[in-house]
Amino acid sequence: MFFFKTIEWFFALALALLSAQSLADSFDNQYEEKPWAEIEVQLPAFPEKADLIPFQVGAITDTKYLIDGNSLSVGSDGVLRYTLIVISSAGAQNISYEGLRCATAERRFYAFGRSDKTWSKARRNQWVKIQGDSNNHHVELYANYFCSVGTALIKNADDARRALRYGGKPLAARP
Repeated sequence: MFFFKTIEWFFALALALLSAQSLADSFDNQYEEKPWAEIEVQLPAFPEKADLIPFQVGAITDTKYLIDGNSLSVGSDGVLRYTLIVISSAGAQNISYEGLRCATAERRFYAFGRSDKTWSKARRNQWVKIQGDSNNHHVELYANYFCSVGTALIKNADDARRALRYGGKPLAARP
């Protein structure tokens, strides 16, 4: 009789341990597999000339690249958002409100600026892999200003403005 009670107790203990482990695994899986969700995006005020911060793309270029310092933000979703102004050597201007994800090396357009200083929402606004050469401004922002091998160097808007003003990373050695 003692033998059967011991076996019953052993099986009950084993079942309890397996159930506890199963619950722990289930919790860990739910926590780890929680899908990334983007926060709702609010379009910023249209950029003002006094707030523009230039940055360099490539070695030699007649094109000017600027970011509106007031539009810079880092969301709780980890996305760095900014207004980008690109001015060609002929004076043509493109203005866009964009997002950059260091964790996945992706970028996204949210809106484009109109000549009447209003925004037009982007029709094609999916996340797209950042790729190209050193003359690509998205590659430049990702690799030399805001991210480091899939990790955001920028924790807030002040970090982003500082990186732009000082010509890129590393940020650790800067005030």
